[in-house]
Amino acid sequence: MDISLVIPLIDEAESLPELSAWIERVMNENHYSYEIIYVDDGSSDNSWQVIENLRAKNSNIKGIKFQRNYGKSAGLNEGFRAAQGDVVVTMDSDLQDSPDEIPGLRKMLLEDGYDLVSGWKKKRYDNTFTKNIPSRFFNAVTRKVSGIKLHDFNCGLKAYRYRVIKGIEVYGEMHRYIPVLAKWAGFKKIGEKVVEHRPRKYGKSKFGWRRFLNGFLDILSISFVGKFSKRPMHFFGLWGTLFFLVGLGISVYLIISKFIDYNFTLTNRPGFYLALTSLIVGMQLFLAGFIGELISRNAPGRNSYLVEKKTGL
Repeated sequence: MDISLVIPLIDEAESLPELSAWIERVMNENHYSYEIIYVDDGSSDNSWQVIENLRAKNSNIKGIKFQRNYGKSAGLNEGFRAAQGDVVVTMDSDLQDSPDEIPGLRKMLLEDGYDLVSGWKKKRYDNTFTKNIPSRFFNAVTRKVSGIKLHDFNCGLKAYRYRVIKGIEVYGEMHRYIPVLAKWAGFKKIGEKVVEHRPRKYGKSKFGWRRFLNGFLDILSISFVGKFSKRPMHFFGLWGTLFFLVGLGISVYLIISKFIDYNFTLTNRPGFYLALTSLIVGMQLFLAGFIGELISRNAPGRNSYLVEKKTGL
């Protein structure tokens, strides 16, 4: 199969027939074998009924239905598990992403050798203050933290080689940082393509102000996991050692002061409690790192690594 399209959605019944017809036209014009995987993330409208009707007319359309809303990351993860195409394309279901971009994205993967190509909505039709400015801020932070030079990490229109989507797990709200997940999994060749962004035709945006806080917390989480998931002692052990040495140094100072001045009272000094706290925190951090190493060393898949075959994708 040439292309799998993974499209998570919630309450987008109005846009699905038009989107499906548009995708079908692009696929037929380019003679692609394809599948469209709609992931219904607990819609409260008749989106699932629309998917079933579309499936009856086009056998290339498939559907996954969640009993309740689990979020876009869960939808993408389940879609990735079901995808079978050599190239996997993700896009939003609200018609703001253009299926006409698919051939160009696929060409960059197959001819230019990219593992992942992310769309860049250079000209946007969103509200400047509630979307554009916060989006630019988080993109700048993500570029700095990850070292990946993309302008729009959160663009829903992306293309992946098959082995990329099978080598990552999208959880929580990590759909914003799939390029970062791919990089941590060993896929280094990540590209970008300017894509068309269209005004929303039906419904309204499903993302509120909480995405700003969640996005900030997610980038901290993914940065930590990516760097220290296989070597937790490097983080906890370092900070544990520093705290322990600070506490030990203060303790030595207090003991020497007591020898010099017999009337020197240890327990009445703030340094005594600071030293005690630092020693305890240091030991706890060091033990956390030690336990983390034991868990990491014995976790399933610890010694399994992604091996790139010389043939195929």
